[in-house]
Formats: sequence, structure tokens, C-alpha cells
Amino acid sequence: MADNNGKTVKTVSFMVLITLIGKLLGLVRDQYLALNYSIGINAVAFMTASRIPRLFFDAVFASAISASFIPVFNEYLSKKGKEEAFKLANRFITVIGILTVAFTVIGTIFAPEAVRLLATGLDEETASLTTQLLRYMFPSIVFTGIAFSFVGILQSMDEFTIPAAMSAVSNIIVIVYYIFFNDKYGVYGLTAAFMLGWFMQAAIQLPPLIKKGYVFKPSLKIRDEGLKKIGLLMLPVMVSTWIQPINFAVSTNFASWLYEGTGQAVAVMEYANNLYTIIVGVIVLSIANVIFPKLSRLSSAKDEDGFAGTINGTLRAMAFIIIPMMVGLMCISDETVRLIYMRGDFGQEAAALTATALFFLCPGMIGYGLQNILSRAYFANMSGKLPLISGAVSIVTNIVLCAALKDSMGVGGLALASAMASTISAVILFVPMYRKNKAIIDKGFAVDIAKIAVSAVVMAVVVMAVKGLVSGFAGTGFMASVLVAGLAVATGVAVYGVLVVILKVDEARIALGYVKKGRK
Repeated sequence: MADNNGKTVKTVSFMVLITLIGKLLGLVRDQYLALNYSIGINAVAFMTASRIPRLFFDAVFASAISASFIPVFNEYLSKKGKEEAFKLANRFITVIGILTVAFTVIGTIFAPEAVRLLATGLDEETASLTTQLLRYMFPSIVFTGIAFSFVGILQSMDEFTIPAAMSAVSNIIVIVYYIFFNDKYGVYGLTAAFMLGWFMQAAIQLPPLIKKGYVFKPSLKIRDEGLKKIGLLMLPVMVSTWIQPINFAVSTNFASWLYEGTGQAVAVMEYANNLYTIIVGVIVLSIANVIFPKLSRLSSAKDEDGFAGTINGTLRAMAFIIIPMMVGLMCISDETVRLIYMRGDFGQEAAALTATALFFLCPGMIGYGLQNILSRAYFANMSGKLPLISGAVSIVTNIVLCAALKDSMGVGGLALASAMASTISAVILFVPMYRKNKAIIDKGFAVDIAKIAVSAVVMAVVVMAVKGLVSGFAGTGFMASVLVAGLAVATGVAVYGVLVVILKVDEARIALGYVKKGRK
């Protein structure tokens, strides 16, 4: 088991490094957004307009690509060979292209209705600007559909570098716009820069695809066994993957009613959620992208032991990093937001609201991670029924909790509702999988999780003590935040690292082994 864990950690570490670069650039991109637009009307309109096409894509097409196409494509690769798999890809991408163009036309025509449906509380001026920007942004669905299809092909053929790096390219384009062109062209030019970034996500994947021997050739042969299989798998998978985009849409819709319809809470939720997903997504999405094609191949080969062992090793690696990250970020959420966003027009009030939302999002990290990993395990087995149920329960839970907590807790309540919804979804996915194959969680796993949790709690106590001590003489300015956050993080990492080594956590031994090898 240790060897399997070591291999998992090594592969994921490489992916984390590449993904981290893209996420950090995304963070810089958001810093420029906060610097130039804060939580004003332009920020609210741009965030809302850019989110609506993503919501439609995630709800309708993302599942077909990531959870339905990849398992069937892998099955074709292993049983029918590369040539037939590429033919399937051509048919699938042709269908995706036609459907995304159709959605773009419909979305552009009914943009005002989409804004009224998904951001019901916005005032007239903000809603009008959002509608204008949305009409420019809807074609992003086409670029994203093609890009994600290319990602599915490359990841299935064990090429992870370019797919992981494509977000870095799009973020660089937007950052360049902020630096050189934003003052002249404003939010409309920003919209064009984002569109170019989405286009480049597809374009940069063409060279590695050609190197793998794949060249896209449109094919309208839609009466295909593989497409039929994807279609049958797609519906339950599609509904089950609605959980995250729909839950966030629910949260922002409730947020649009706060602060007299100005939309400030929408911007706050967007900033907090972006920071949250950048931090936790570096780990979770790196892991998920690496293991999904592997799980698909293991499932196709009927290798139950290998399948369970992969999930076990993956959950161990994720918990080792996510649990202390969750606790640590809750401890320094204020300092983190001030460091990242508080400059220019983004003042103390916006920072305080964003920090509150970030704090209450953090408890959902474990659920977010489990949900992403376990849902892919179900999809690899071409089973979407339970993820469908899990997603439906989570969405209903989020709606109920948002309604209950909105008035009493504001943006904090909306964030907490989202965190609890993710956790409930993860529990629903985990219990039946564990009952079916208890090898995914062995005795050693449970003991290590307990050790990790204890280490994280002790770390939190020490971090809060250091934070209180340093804040007492450092003040509340920017440099004070740098000092407090820096010392808190350094102390937390040191305390956690020492404790997991003393307690003999398996992942700590593996990580320590890599450090020793790197010094030689």
C-alpha cells in the first residue's frame, strides 16, 4: 500500500506544481479585478455575466465531456485501438460543437431573461450592463466545449502537462490586458480579453494532440455505438455534476438580494469563492485529473483491488494536505483577504465581507475534495445514479440553508450553506462505496486520519497564539498582514510537519523520503 501511496503522491506532486502556476496567475488576475473594480457595478456585472455561460456549460456539457466521454474513450483505446478511439472523438467533438453553437445563439437572444433568472435581486442599471456583457460572452461555451474535449483525449493518453497549463495561458492574456489596456477599454475590453483567453485554451492543445497522432476531422455519423453509450451515461452524470455550479448560482442569487440589490454581496461571494477554489483546487483538481483516466482503465479491466487501492491512496494524499489547509486558512482568513485583494478601490469593508465568506466556505473543503474524487470513481464505473441523488440532495439543502441563514448571517450564512451542502453530498457518495468495497478505507487509514486531525488542531492553537501575539504589536496595515500571515503560516507548517512525523503518519514518511532524496 505504501508503494501505491508513494506513486500517487509523486504523480500528484507534479500536477500540483503545474496547476499551482495557473492558479497563482488566476489569483493575480483576480487581484487586478479587485484593484480596478472592487465590488462596484462593473465588477458585479462582469462576474455575473462571465458566470452564466460557465453555469450553462457546467450543467449541460461538462459532464458529457469529463464524466461520460473519457470512460468510453478509454474503453475504445483499450479494446478497439487508437484509430477507432480517434474516430469516436471526432464524432463527439462535432456533436459538442453543434450543440454549443446552438446554446450560444439561444443564450444571446434570451440574455435578459437569463440575468433575471440567475441574479434576480440586481437593480436595473446593474442588470442592464450584465445583459450587454453576457451577450458578448456566450460564445465562450463553444471554445470551452472544444477545449475540454481536447483535455479528455490528452488525459486519457497520459498527457497532463498541457491541459494543466492551459489556464495559465488564458490568465496571462487577461493580466496583460489589465496592465496595458484596461484604462483605455474598460470592462468591455476585459470581456474581449477573457474571450481570447478561452479560445487559447483550445488552441494550445493542438500541437500535443497532433504529436499523439490526432487531427480533428468533423464527422456527422451520430448513429454510433460509442456516442449512444456516452448519451446513456450522460443524463444521470449530467444531473449529478450540477451540484457545484448550481449551488454557487443559488448562493449568488440569494446574495443579489443583500445590500439593497446593489450586487455587492455577489462580488464578495465571487471573490471569496475564487480564492477558495484556487487554494483547494490546486490539490483536489490535480488529484482528480490524474486519477480519473486511471480509474476508468482499472474499471474497464475489472481490477477491483487496483481500483480500491487507487482510491485509498488518493484519499490519504488529499487528507494529508487538505485538513491542515482548511484549519490554517480559517485561522488567517482576514489576513489572506487583505494580502490578496485590499488595494486600490478594494477597501476595508469589502475585505471584511470577503474574509467572512471565505471563513465559512472553508469547512466545506473536505466535502469538496471527497465529492470530486468519489464522483469520479462512480463515473469511472459508468455509474451516475448515486451522484445524481447526491447532487439533488445537496442542491435542495443549499437552497433551504441559504434561505434560513441569509438574513441572520449575511454572506457568511450563504458560504456556510454551500460548505454544508458539499459535505452532505460527500457523505452520500462515501457510505455506499465503502459498504461495497471496504478496502477503500482500511484500519491504517482511519488511524492516520485521526493523527492528521489531532496535528491540525494543535497547529491551529499554536497559529492563533502566534497571530494574537504578533497582531498585538504589528497593527492592521498591509505590512502587518504580511508579517502576521507569514509567521502564522511558517509556524503552522513547522508544527504540523513535526507532529505528523512524530505520530508516524504514512504520508509524512513518504514526503520526508522525497525531501531526503532531493538533498542528495
